[in-house]
Amino acid sequence: MHEEPSYSLPVVKNAPLTFHMPDWIALAPFETHLGMNIDEADNGRAVLSMPFRVAHCQGAGLMHGGAITSLADTALAIAIKTLLPEGTIFATIDMSMTFKHPIRWGTIRGIAEVIDRSERDITGAVAIVDEEGVTAATCRAHFRVKRHQTTSVSQG
Repeated sequence: MHEEPSYSLPVVKNAPLTFHMPDWIALAPFETHLGMNIDEADNGRAVLSMPFRVAHCQGAGLMHGGAITSLADTALAIAIKTLLPEGTIFATIDMSMTFKHPIRWGTIRGIAEVIDRSERDITGAVAIVDEEGVTAATCRAHFRVKRHQTTSVSQG
């Protein structure tokens, strides 16, 4: 029987992680915790969805900006993964969010696209869209690929 990892365990310095990613294009524990789903991912583009749950509320009952930002960041990371060799290490280094319309209910989508790429730097844009097709937020972010990286998985 396969045991699920305990996500409530602390992450300890220099200790191995208590979970593993099942695939290169997959959601990490935090993203799963928020309820994200990968709907599309191919050729520098990704669409992720996330239902608005009570746990996502800020004090006035709107979706918290942090939840929206998490969806944008993750959608763009998944779009980037479609362009990089499996095992490539990269991170968000700069992000700008513009909130345009409150999210009050339903499932939102993060529609992400890589718009510029150099050897180590990748720029992308994301639109966060509600169920009625209204753009609730836009995001632009820059990611950097780790220098002098070796991957243990071959490219296929």
